[in-house]
Amino acid sequence: MTGGSRGDHGELVLVATPIGNLGDLAPRAVETLRSADLIAAEDTRRTRALLSHAGVPGGRRLLALHAANERRRVREVVEAVRGGARVAYVTDAGMPGISDPGERLVRACLDAGLAVGVVPGPSAALAALVVSGLPTQRFAFEGFLPRKGPGRSERLAAVAAEQRTVVLFESPHRLAATVADLAGACGPGRAVALARELTKLHEEVWRGTLGEAVEHVVEREPRGEYVVVLAPAPAPEVAVDDDVVEALLRARFRGGASARDAAAAVAAELGVPRRRVYDLAVRVRREEG
Repeated sequence: MTGGSRGDHGELVLVATPIGNLGDLAPRAVETLRSADLIAAEDTRRTRALLSHAGVPGGRRLLALHAANERRRVREVVEAVRGGARVAYVTDAGMPGISDPGERLVRACLDAGLAVGVVPGPSAALAALVVSGLPTQRFAFEGFLPRKGPGRSERLAAVAAEQRTVVLFESPHRLAATVADLAGACGPGRAVALARELTKLHEEVWRGTLGEAVEHVVEREPRGEYVVVLAPAPAPEVAVDDDVVEALLRARFRGGASARDAAAAVAAELGVPRRRVYDLAVRVRREEG
């Protein structure tokens, strides 16, 4: 990626930063921050420390852009990029725009016809997902749940029914309540992984069921930021008409199977209770004489 010269349109570059271990700061991220005309940061104090660690001068190039001033600062950044500046944007940790400011900034630049690039890197959501031991082919990222009210109840119900692995963020002082609410919505047997302080000195990934997790967080005071990875909801049982079951049973009988063997085979094939299929098998056999 190259920045525009003065008078040309520049570029906004989203730069991923470490979620804990400073050793995860990518060389390309360092170079992008070094060459940027302006660095917009969610927390300038943290970013200044990061730049110092990487040997990158900050000085007047730092601009605070966080949730409280995002609307106003976005206009300033858009104008800077329009004027030819290459602006790097970083949040406190990880990839900007993922449960952090940045989404509005990207949209504003794109709406203005300006270039947007990315320097990928650490992500707490993906790091927790891949070490959770839960299915990773399809997943949904939910960020932070609403703290209370109907919005929280609605999201909990949606999460409970979600047939993809779900990734949530949670703070330590709300973890116990969230785990208990998830157990109530999903049932205590749903598998879950609780990842905390990823890439840091006290990194820990706890795995078990939601019922066990409720006890775990009570017995051990939560510390550090958490990523909760929740197993998918079990697939709903598909209703199978008796006519379908009976047709398969008759085919088995024509092949010489007994009622017991036919029932076992058809129950396994359709994924329905064996007792139900056996009762139908007895009735079909009786009807056939």
